Parts: sequence; C-alpha cells; structure tokens
Amino acid sequence: MLSLLSDLLWSKILIAVLLGLGLWFTLASGFIQFRYFKKMFSILTARHHESDGHLSSFQALILSVAGRVGGGNIAGVAVAITLGGPGAIFWMWVVGLIGMATSFVECTLAQIYKVAEPDGTYRGGPAFYISKGLGKKWKWLAVIYSVLLLATFGIAFTTLQSYAVANSLKDAFGIPLSYSGIGLAIVVGLIIFGGVKRIAKVAEILVPVMAVGYLLIALVVLAMNISAIPDTLMMIVKSAFGLEPAIGGGVGAAILMGVKRGLFSNEAGLGSAPNVAAVAYVPHPANQGVVQAFSVFIDTIVLCTCTALIILLGTTYDPSVVSAADGVALTQASLATFIGEPGRIFVSIALLLFSFSTVLYNYYLGENSLSYLTKSSNAYLMNGFRILILCLCCLGAILDLSTVFSFADLTMGLLALVNLFALALLFKKALSVIKDYDSQVKAGHAHPTFNSANFPELDLDKTAWPEIKAIKK
Repeated sequence: MLSLLSDLLWSKILIAVLLGLGLWFTLASGFIQFRYFKKMFSILTARHHESDGHLSSFQALILSVAGRVGGGNIAGVAVAITLGGPGAIFWMWVVGLIGMATSFVECTLAQIYKVAEPDGTYRGGPAFYISKGLGKKWKWLAVIYSVLLLATFGIAFTTLQSYAVANSLKDAFGIPLSYSGIGLAIVVGLIIFGGVKRIAKVAEILVPVMAVGYLLIALVVLAMNISAIPDTLMMIVKSAFGLEPAIGGGVGAAILMGVKRGLFSNEAGLGSAPNVAAVAYVPHPANQGVVQAFSVFIDTIVLCTCTALIILLGTTYDPSVVSAADGVALTQASLATFIGEPGRIFVSIALLLFSFSTVLYNYYLGENSLSYLTKSSNAYLMNGFRILILCLCCLGAILDLSTVFSFADLTMGLLALVNLFALALLFKKALSVIKDYDSQVKAGHAHPTFNSANFPELDLDKTAWPEIKAIKK
C-alpha cells in the first residue's frame, strides 16, 4: 500500500507540481537563481561572524549543505541511474536548476517569518511561515507539516542514513553492521546533546573537508577520462529524451527517478533547509535566498554530476541489470575501476562523513518540529528525542529497510506537497521582499538592509526584524 501511494504521488502529482511551481518562481522572479549566481560565490570569500550568538550566513550554508549532501549524492545517484538510466541525471539537473528558485523563495520566507526565542536565538521554517504568513486559520496545515517533517527527517531519514553507513563499511572493511550502528550512535550523541551551535561548529569543519575531498577525487577520475566526458554527457541528454536505446525503463522512468532522487538529494521544495536558513543572522531575508540557492547548486549540479560521471565512465555499471540494491556498492566499485581498492575505501569513508553530518542535520529538523508542536524547548522532551535518534542509529544499521524506504518516499512526497502549496500562496509576499532586495542592489547598496516598517502587512516579529528609521547607503 505504501509503495502504491508513493508511486501515484511521485509518478504524476509531484512531478507536475514541483516542476510547475519551480518554473513559475523562476519566470516571475526574473530568473533570480541566474541573476544572483555570481553573488552566490561571494559567501565563500566574505567575512563570517556570529552576531549575538546567532549562526552566521556561512554557517547556515554549511549546515544546509551538511543536510543536502549525503547518501543521495552517492547511493541516490547510483539508484537513479540503475532504475532510470543515464537520462535520470539530466532530470536531476533540471530539478536542481529549477529548485534553486524554489529554495530561494522558501528560505527567504523562512527569514521573513522567523521568530526570536527567549534566549535571543531564532527559530523558523515552513511551520512558522504557514501559520504566520497564511494566518491562524491555516495553523492545522502547519501542524501537519511539522508532523511530516518529524516523521520523514527525524525518524525515517536518520534510519536510512545509518543503514547506508553500516552497509558501506561492511562492504569496504568487513565491519559488522551492529558495530557500525553503535559507533555512529556514540559519536552523534556526543554532538547533539550540545545543541544546534555545536552541530554547526562540527559541520563548519567537516562539510568543507568532505565536499572538497570528494570533489578532488572525482576531478582526478574525470581528468583520467577527459576525452570520454563529452560523449558521456551527450549520452545523458539523449537518454533523457529517449534518443538512446531504452535503459532502465525508458523516458518515463528517467523522469520519475530524476525528479525523485533529485528532490531527495537537494531537498529544494521540501521545506527542510528553511528550518536552518531561519536560524542565521542576516541583514535582509533575501540574503538567505541567495545562500540556499547556492547550496542546491553545490549538491546537485556539482557533486551529483561527479558521482554520475564516475559511474558512467567506469566499467562496473551494466545497463542490462535493473536493480536498486547496493547503490553505494555500485559507486564504490565504479571508483575502484579507476584507482583500485583505495577507491572503494574512499567512497565508504566519504559516505560515512556525509551521512554523519546528515544525521546531525536530521536531528535538528526533528528538534525544530518538536519545538513548534509543543511550543516549548522542554529539556526532558528534547533529551528523549535525542535518545530516540541514538536508538535509530543502532537499529537502522541492522534492519531490513524496504518498508522504511517506502514510508520515507511517501512522507517526503506529502511533505513537499504541503510546503509547495504554502509557497504558492505566499509567493506574492516573498516576491515583494525580493523586489525590495533587487531595488537596493540596483541602487548600489553592497549590503541591502531589511526595514520591517516598510512591510506592515506581513505581521513580522519585531524582535527578529526591528523597524529602522532609514536604510543606510
């Protein structure tokens, strides 16, 4: 039943909604993800600091990349190619490029409707912009979203990440599954009991190292096969439109797997990243739109493409064999064809680091959901949830997860539908704030500033966004 509902949701409804709304946001905003593409890279060279204990914009980027970059970039790409053929990668690119606009909108809204906590920190996300932006009559939708977010990220995805880590370590090093689960739980526990700031500090060190390391090894492989890259890219494009012999189910399967695995990887439209985007201290809400759109680009266009080329340039991938099993093993074996057994070990270590950071990210999303649902940060409740996360790390390593995969696909699809519906209703408000950012950029302001006094209709938290008399030039 879970599989049937998931197939209906993903094969028809979500493809139309996700791509349709993404195109609408792209066109109505004047192709905002491309207009500010150059500005996205400035976050890498800008001075980064915390303000009054808040996360910096860079830390929010790193934490969101920690969540987006994970098993989807290694195992998910392999599954997409296996079931959808090489053409699935093209549709992952489409979802990524369109998703940059969707992420821009949802993360800008998260900043607009963030609220200040008693300790001075911020909280926000879809539940907040649904209830505050759409009004009290839509509070039920915010509750549904929070429950789905908790079930999808806090529970299902945490279990799946543990499963991926344990099986990868067993394949590469022969480590028993239970040992990997216990080890992951111990390390995760040492961090999540320190709160979001400790998670961000760990991610700030771990994520750049793992992303750059994976990118470098991929570039080595690509350099070794540079003459074959143009033909491989052409094969991806042709397969996406059925111009190559049918592989993995034809064009329909390519689109389905590309959209599903693309969304699973970059999360644009799911509403997960806005929970992190809202925490950052920025001078204007659209700043986080720029930052989070860049996060989608890093995840899908850069890292997923690297994995796809490693698989397609290798000799392990057999298009006549259609199986979703051992996605991680396919990537490991493909890399091993280029650099030997160290390639298998490298992928296992990379997946371990990616999945570890994703578990931390998933925990924070679950914590944010609980905080919204209970209207408090009750220490006993939060500690209970942390213990649950540690148990899931242990159990996920040894369970048969076919049911969990189906459950995760279904709840992720429903999560996306709820968030995309809210984004459609709130887009006009987001666009007014984006236009304010645009006008300041055009006027020559290097650092646009948000004045909540100019937006009385938004009913903002004045502690999070105080009114200012004038915008400094």
